[in-house]
Amino acid sequence: MSQIIGIKINNDIFDTQSTQGREGEPIYFDNSPEALSIMRHTCAHLMAQAIKELYPEAQFFVGPVVEEGFYYDFRINRKIGEEDLAQIESKMKEIAKKGKELIKYSLPREEAIKKFKGDDLKQAVISKIPVGDGTLSIYSQGDFEDLCRGPHLPNLKLLNAFKLTKIAGAYLGGDEKAEMLIRIYGIAFADKESLNLYLRQLEEAKKRDHRKLGQELELFSFDEEIGAGLPIWLPKGARLRRNLEKLLTQALIEREYEPVRGPEILKSAVWKTSGHYSNYGENMYFTTIDEVEYGIKPMNCVGHIKVYQSKMRSYRDLPLRFYEYGVVHRHEKSGVLHGLLRVREFTQDDAHIFCRPNQIGKEVESIIDFTQKIMNAFGFSYEMEISTKPEKSIGSDEIWEEATQSLKNALEQSQIPYKIDEGGGAFYGPKIDIKITDAIGRKWQCGTIQIDMNLPERFQLEYTDENNTAKQPVMIHRAILGSFERFVAILTEHFGGEFPFFIAPTQVVIIPINQTQNAYAKRLRNDLLKNAVYAEIDDKNETLNKKIRNAEKQRVPMILVLGEKEEKESSVALRDRREKKQSTMGYQDFIQFTKEKMREVSF
Repeated sequence: MSQIIGIKINNDIFDTQSTQGREGEPIYFDNSPEALSIMRHTCAHLMAQAIKELYPEAQFFVGPVVEEGFYYDFRINRKIGEEDLAQIESKMKEIAKKGKELIKYSLPREEAIKKFKGDDLKQAVISKIPVGDGTLSIYSQGDFEDLCRGPHLPNLKLLNAFKLTKIAGAYLGGDEKAEMLIRIYGIAFADKESLNLYLRQLEEAKKRDHRKLGQELELFSFDEEIGAGLPIWLPKGARLRRNLEKLLTQALIEREYEPVRGPEILKSAVWKTSGHYSNYGENMYFTTIDEVEYGIKPMNCVGHIKVYQSKMRSYRDLPLRFYEYGVVHRHEKSGVLHGLLRVREFTQDDAHIFCRPNQIGKEVESIIDFTQKIMNAFGFSYEMEISTKPEKSIGSDEIWEEATQSLKNALEQSQIPYKIDEGGGAFYGPKIDIKITDAIGRKWQCGTIQIDMNLPERFQLEYTDENNTAKQPVMIHRAILGSFERFVAILTEHFGGEFPFFIAPTQVVIIPINQTQNAYAKRLRNDLLKNAVYAEIDDKNETLNKKIRNAEKQRVPMILVLGEKEEKESSVALRDRREKKQSTMGYQDFIQFTKEKMREVSF
């Protein structure tokens, strides 16, 4: 049962005894998002105090709450590694037991600057605080204090379920040209049971890490000689992608999407028209050709707009649905690159729908239905979130309100609950973000649906209505997987490399016991390939047990052993790894069996 540990008044947390006669919102000590945020923020300060006691020369930058817990960036003139985390954590527990109160006080900006005059990191923090804030708040806990806006728990003794998880480097303020600081991450919960559950999940996540499995299963690689964040797809990974593409393409055809393709490099003039140049330019790559500046596309939308503009459009043509597996490039900082999850080149399963305003609801509902079928096929649970107008945006408030309401109506019509992410929209329109939960309970940002009434206006897109009057279409940006790179990474970790038969890069391994069965194995392999089932023959000069172990390590769904008996009877000895059973099946029966397995899933 949740326990009230304090009262929130003007963004401060006070213990209940000190708030008699004052009104405020009760704060429960539980694992609710708000309580966890306050708890983890306080734990970050506890960690900083422990570091300061162990290493008095340490200087601190910032220590925010993040999705994976909390961290603190700091500077120290000695080497700190993973082996030091246990000592820091032990010191945190020692400090927490003393039960120091967290006390807030404020100083005028000039006094705060003087107070931290010998600390350039704190000066950097102060410089980032808006000048309009006349006073700066500081929280103290015993001998330790730091600039912070809070809120915090009233007392450190409330913290007893935390763990430091990793250490990393972090550029000061995220600037690659700036100094590299040390960053220590941690996690905290209201109870030890929740902490232990999370730590077990963390261990499972390490086993499923797509970077590790990608190498073991020979799916993809990276090579610093060609550049960071640029994945190389190996044959098995490329087959996995191809299987995904085939399923997706068939579903798109059935839903009346038309394939298109735009160029990967366009004159900067069109990026200025679209608004990308001023709103997204820092994430783009540019080059000059014949003294004219070009931008490598970070998105496919401008190319699809040009497809729309290739001819006159009538209301009878709408909705128009264009799709492209478009390769895009984005200037990601090296510090945030992470396997296939964060790269500089990736391929979006991108589509743009041009429709009339009264068609928005039906189109969004269709996309949601499409999304549900894909996520259900892979066993993902999912949730939807509407992101509204950000500070940096184009278009009038009226257009934004109309577009946002269209998304809300579509979700409500489909009876799908949703959350609101205030200010999280794209610069040109609001969006629905699709967040999926994998097999071990982690949430991933995946696809998106975006309503855009701004780009059609900027590019003066038109169609003629029933009265032969020029009207402006609405543009819907839509990606369900997000990108093939990111989705493959998520799938790899979701399944732990045990891909289902319908997308597995190698679906069948055929093992002839003797060379005399090689011809029989090749005939079987060719028949499987004709039916879009990828099979390999392992005819190496190794023992049968070793060949089976090799196939097991590669997590191949089905292993066939062919001996003299199988060849004579025109049968196969099947080891089904998914069903965890062995059986004997006739040659044609097995061919038909794999056909049915491939047809089990459709989007």
